Amino acid sequence: MKAQNGMTALVIDDEKQMRSLVRLVLEGERYRVFESETGADGLRAIIAWKPDVIILDLGLPDLGGHQVLERLREWSSTPVLVLSVRDSAEEKVKALDLGADDYVTKPFGSEELLARLRAIQRRTLRTTDEPVFEAGELRIDFTAHLVEVRGKPVKLTATEFALLKILARHAGKVITQRQLLREIWGPQAETQAQYLRLYVTYLRRKLALQHNPRIETEPRIGYRLAYD
Repeated sequence: MKAQNGMTALVIDDEKQMRSLVRLVLEGERYRVFESETGADGLRAIIAWKPDVIILDLGLPDLGGHQVLERLREWSSTPVLVLSVRDSAEEKVKALDLGADDYVTKPFGSEELLARLRAIQRRTLRTTDEPVFEAGELRIDFTAHLVEVRGKPVKLTATEFALLKILARHAGKVITQRQLLREIWGPQAETQAQYLRLYVTYLRRKLALQHNPRIETEPRIGYRLAYD
């Protein structure tokens, strides 16, 4: 799947070799690529170039990547893919909670990077107020609270539907455990990960999705409704 002509990407990374590598991968998919080597310059470039997607390193020499995310999300919803050598669950959760759309660790494979970008693009093409979600075997009517898998209705509890709805509204994006717990059970439940694991198990069992879409687990981080 080639990116459409005119798609632009901004790479914010202080390593010239890394920027060049990402540029090479993206230009092979017909992206127009801009580069910034500091957080402050990156924020200015976002305003100037209005990229379709931002690829952000966390270890920047001035503003850290987390600060860039925090400032960016005050005024922009541009998709952000974090590309960082930091691979701890804590770093990933923090970036995702601050508004990153996905997280890839270095060293990375070009196919993985492009697949994650395609997922971000598919998600952002959907408007959040669409009354119906359809992907592969799954159909959700949010207004009528109806769920179908392979054309057959599936009965879900209110909590199961709430969980599925959040995952579908952000399909392709990792939603952290903390965010899911907070939105479904309230702020007091942010540390009760066992609730979430239990209901994800219920949801997987009832939906019995064979492949597309599928509920993927990001260990110690959260869950994603992924689809091809």
